[in-house]
Amino acid sequence: MGADMSGRGVIRRAVAGQRRDVAVGSLLGAAHQTGEALVPVLIGLIVDRAVVRPDGGALALWLVVLAVVYAMLSYGFRFGARAGERAAEQAAHQLRLDVVRWVLAPHGGAEAGRPPGALVNVATEDARRVGALNMALTLGIAAVVGVIAGAVLLLRASVPLGLLVLIGAPVLMALGHYLARPLEHRSEAEQERAAHASGVAADLVAGVRVLKGLRAESAAVARYRSTSQASREANVRAARAAALQTGLMLTLTGAFIALVALVGGRLVLSGSIGLGALVSAVGLALFLPGPIAVLAWVGAELAKARASAARIADVLAAPGETTGGTTEPAAPSAGELRLHGLGHAGLHGIDLTVRPGEHLGIVVTDTAHAATLLHCLARRCDPDRGHVELDGTPVTELAPAALRSALLVAEHDAQLFDGTLLDNVTAAAPAGADPQPAMDAAAVDEVAATLPGGTAGRIGERGSSLSGGQRQRVALARALAADRPVLVVHDPTTAVDAATEARIATGIRRARTGRTTVLVTSSPALLAATDRVVLIDGGTITAEAPHDDLVRDHPVYRTAVLT
Repeated sequence: MGADMSGRGVIRRAVAGQRRDVAVGSLLGAAHQTGEALVPVLIGLIVDRAVVRPDGGALALWLVVLAVVYAMLSYGFRFGARAGERAAEQAAHQLRLDVVRWVLAPHGGAEAGRPPGALVNVATEDARRVGALNMALTLGIAAVVGVIAGAVLLLRASVPLGLLVLIGAPVLMALGHYLARPLEHRSEAEQERAAHASGVAADLVAGVRVLKGLRAESAAVARYRSTSQASREANVRAARAAALQTGLMLTLTGAFIALVALVGGRLVLSGSIGLGALVSAVGLALFLPGPIAVLAWVGAELAKARASAARIADVLAAPGETTGGTTEPAAPSAGELRLHGLGHAGLHGIDLTVRPGEHLGIVVTDTAHAATLLHCLARRCDPDRGHVELDGTPVTELAPAALRSALLVAEHDAQLFDGTLLDNVTAAAPAGADPQPAMDAAAVDEVAATLPGGTAGRIGERGSSLSGGQRQRVALARALAADRPVLVVHDPTTAVDAATEARIATGIRRARTGRTTVLVTSSPALLAATDRVVLIDGGTITAEAPHDDLVRDHPVYRTAVLT
């Protein structure tokens, strides 16, 4: 990622990355605009040399020249527009990749404070708007050439007309830039509102079953209606600003062309220019509004692109949840996990060693403390005191991506993805690995039996076609199939019946033989299958023993797992 995370930096990268296509498109576009400007001049020459003084040979010659010019401008438009469009799409694609890569980066943080819908809006519509600037730039450069070509040709026909255009066109361009400023602010507000509406919609769709269960459909509809209304109003305000800017520019352009026509008419009446020159001047006067209007449109596109670039820059500049760490873990990893004096958000002085290949259970009486422990192990945050080690190396020294390749923390609220059941299970599995043992361990065969197509059956977005217990089993199978040296699983069976839970407890033990496994849970079935259990009560370790011994001897533990 580049060092410049400002909106201007985003625009510079989007343009610089496609400079070749922009250059080609601009060159061909300039050829098209030059050809357009030459057409009225050639018609004027035909009038002077073949019509006023009839000459069949001259007429044929100039008609051939006119046909060649038409072929040139047609070719320039076709292939210039293709190069500009390619530059726009490729830049938008690269920006989408940048945003998605940053959101999915191992250090995390880009998604903090932003609903998924807002990030989707940034990665799609905002990226499209910034990418479209390449097309606007291609057409804008061609339009400038067209204005200059028209002015030069007018100067050849009449110096006063040429000077009028040379002075008036830059003034119009400056006015267009000035008039585009309100549109930039309105466009930014429009995108913010649209992103918020997308975020609300995504949240409501994700929770539609809960809303129906609570019979809160009317409240959800009212919430989205309010958000959508605000987005619509922001969109209307932006459209009004765009319409005002375009209308004013058309008015100013029309007045400018009327002035050119007036001056040209007076020159004809005074005899300063002939009939052919008059035809050329009128044709050029009619031609010039085109490139000038394009310049006004470019100003509007630049305003939109700057607003969207600022939003993309905010995402790309988001600080990660964790920083530092460049060391690669030992290969192969032994799987030894140690916590030294760990203290953070309610946890105090946690000293714990998980031996390589051990099957450890952890019972935490406070759910907030369990979440804190998992965040520290996954390095979603670094503890205030103490540290976590993997195979003798502090995790703060390990590169985030390398850490996650050795240590997987499967949280309780892990999400599934739209696709087949098998695709979800194998999402993080090593290439060529057999997923069947993981599916057997998590009792996913029963889930597959309920789907048309079995493991090839689609489970819907976030596993919407599955029950809560089925989603848990698929998520657990995915964690097991990843086959990490160290696996930490949080409450994988809270929505599973007792018989299936007992089967899963045995399956996890079998699938993770020789691999370090930590189960943060209060399930007696899962804890009974561990080598030992650690009890964290009040933020500190208060007991450590096999499950059966703790159930017999420790009242707090007995209450935590049996009630």
